[in-house]
Amino acid sequence: MSDPKTLYTAHVHVTGGREGAARSSDGRLDLKLSTPGGPGQGTNPEQLFAAGWSACFEGAMGLAAKAKGVALPDALAIDAEVELRHGEDGYTLAARLKVHVPGLAPELARQIIEAAHRTCPYSKAIKGNIDAIVTLV
Repeated sequence: MSDPKTLYTAHVHVTGGREGAARSSDGRLDLKLSTPGGPGQGTNPEQLFAAGWSACFEGAMGLAAKAKGVALPDALAIDAEVELRHGEDGYTLAARLKVHVPGLAPELARQIIEAAHRTCPYSKAIKGNIDAIVTLV
């Protein structure tokens, strides 16, 4: 097997942790961070993960649909939920994607979702590491 080809590397500089700031090297990402449910003005890592996973997942769905010769509907939407949990083993995450594919037959939509879950880099990264559920709604 050959070594994978790097297509893109994100460079982000974070200061102050959960109550700090994050800025990408190209300046496209420049935001304040805050703790979940806290008084801060910024977003939090769980929201960023939810946005990243759902955006990546929709892209993977597009590739899966194309392979089946199907166009995804314009009204496709994904609601992502990422939980920060605390238990006996410390802090953990759990995540859910609720995928809306109006106008596509449910069985076909499920096939596309399953293929996307197998190929999405975020889905691969969390597989077996956190509780993660993807459902068609």
